[in-house]
Formats: sequence, structure tokens, C-alpha cells
Amino acid sequence: MEKDLKISNANDSISQKEWLYRKLTKNAKHTQEWKEYNEAQTKEKLVFYKLLDELLNIVPPRVYTFGRPRKSLRDMIFCCMIKIYSNTSSRRTISDLELAKEAGYISEVPHFNTLLNYFDDSAINIVIPYLISISALPLKNVEERFAIDSTGFGKFRFDRWLNVRTQADTKKRGWRKCHAICGVKTNIITSVEITEGKANDSPMFSPLLKDTANLFNVKEISADKAYSSRDNLELAKSLGALPYIPFKKNAKRNTKGSPTWAMMFDVFTKNYFEFAQHYHKRSNIETCFAMIKRKFGDFCRCKSERSMDNEILCKVLTHNLVVLIHEIFELKLEVDFNGIATEHLAQKVI
Repeated sequence: MEKDLKISNANDSISQKEWLYRKLTKNAKHTQEWKEYNEAQTKEKLVFYKLLDELLNIVPPRVYTFGRPRKSLRDMIFCCMIKIYSNTSSRRTISDLELAKEAGYISEVPHFNTLLNYFDDSAINIVIPYLISISALPLKNVEERFAIDSTGFGKFRFDRWLNVRTQADTKKRGWRKCHAICGVKTNIITSVEITEGKANDSPMFSPLLKDTANLFNVKEISADKAYSSRDNLELAKSLGALPYIPFKKNAKRNTKGSPTWAMMFDVFTKNYFEFAQHYHKRSNIETCFAMIKRKFGDFCRCKSERSMDNEILCKVLTHNLVVLIHEIFELKLEVDFNGIATEHLAQKVI
């Protein structure tokens, strides 16, 4: 009898969740502007090369005081990005780089082993996060609501983050974790942090949200329970954003110096449907990760930590440029990276 009651309660819980999801999505219409979509898809590669070239023109040159000068940092990043966009081996990427050289995008084509070595350059780790921010700014007037989450990248073809994300830290050895924040309308990523696989999510909330708030007008932020803390909720409110982060089962209304915690707890417990309508936007960051992994690979071909980090950053930047291409056709967006960079000057890379 007791067992039957538990099963009945479980079924009631499931049916309640299904009912809530259906209610949230009842009138949702996911239409596609097919004319603009078709144009963006058929011209994507040509526009990608052009946008990438314009974006990399803002990369500052290296400054040398002694030693043998290295390859152009701009050309190195261009080659890395084409490899990620092609999602092929370094050998098969060389043909694309030959075409890029003929078009005047790069000055020389590297050896395929040299191309892999480019990913281990420390300067790329400094420049790419800056370029990710710049690539998101053309959508500054479009995005006001954001979502945060993380995902993992392994070293091998059949690695799946889904299989290890809840496992012990020892199972995450060798994995790199990508923490990102994205706009929920276009799925543009505005800030990224790369850590080891076992790193916690909550401490990344502050740097990601602050970086985004410096460039965007953030009105809402959605995240899962891993980010639920009084400090995170207060930070969001101080930046002018309403935090839609669900509370854990053992959470209490006690403010403990956080009025935002009590305010959102009341919404969560007394009007969950309203809360869920906003929290439901968090699924967009999951969509971002799915887009990146499906198009540009769900594992890293590089093996060292720094080169893996740079490869993941390049995947994110490539994703942003592809998103921009779609919005150029759908929203008739004008993109001027030089003008944007003038307001947000690049730091000197040594």
C-alpha cells in the first residue's frame, strides 16, 4: 500500500511538471523567416571569412624587445578559426587556408603541424575573450535578458559530458569546463570563462555577469540551482537585473542580509508559474552549447590544457560570428567592428 502511494505521488509530480510545461509553451510559436534563413545559410561561409577578417583587423600587433619575432598573431588566430569552422583535421584545413591566402586574408599558409602549435600560444588566451565580447556588441540593442550555465569538453571522440557531469571529481580529470553567458533572443555569447572540469559553477556567476553588465543593459538573468546563493542574487540586483534562479529543497526565506533572496523566494513559492515563465529562458544557454558542439565538435582535438582552452574559446567565437551572420540577414544588422573597438580599445599583447 505504501509503495503504491509513493508511485502515485511520483506520477502526480510528473504529470504536474508536464502540465506546467505545456502551459508555458501552449501559445509558443517557433516560426522561421525562411527567406532570410536560406540566404544566411547559402552565404554563410563567404560572410564568415569577411567578418573574421574585419574582426581580426583590430587585433594589436605583438611587441618585441628581443628574440626572434613570431608569426603574425592576427594570421595565427585566423588559421585557428578556419580550422574550427571547418571542423576537420589540420591536414584537411590546409586547402581552406590556401584559398584564404589567395583571397588576401592571410600572408602565408602554415604547415599542418604548425597550425596545431598555434593553439598553444599564450597570447590567444588573452585576445580571444576580448574578441568574443566585441563580436557580441553589435547585438547590444537587441539583448536585455541573459542565461548562464556551463558544459564540458573532453579529449576523445566519444567523450560525453552528460556521462561525467554528476560523477566524482576523479572522473573529470582531463576535462575542461566552459562557463558562458548568452542572450536569450539570438543565443549570442557575451562572456566566457574556462576552468578545469571539476570547478564549481557558482563562483563563475560574478565574473560572467559583471563582464556582460559592463557592455549590455541586463534586465534579467536566468540560471539553474547550482548558482543559487544570496551573494549571486544580490549581485544581480545591484547590477539592475532580476535573478530567476530556483531555490534548493532545503532553502529558507531567511534574508541573512539579502532582501533580494526573500523577494525572489516569495515569487518562487507563491507564484511559481510567473517564476517559471522567466526561468524557462535558461534553456537558451543549453541551445548555445548544443549549437557549438553540433557544428564545431563536442570534444577537443588538442591535448594540452592551454591549447584545449584556446580551442574552446575559438569554438565560442566561431559560434558568435555564425549567429551574427544570421542576424545580419534577418534583422538587417550593420556590423562595424572598427567602430566598436574604438570604444573598447584592445589591450597590447606581448
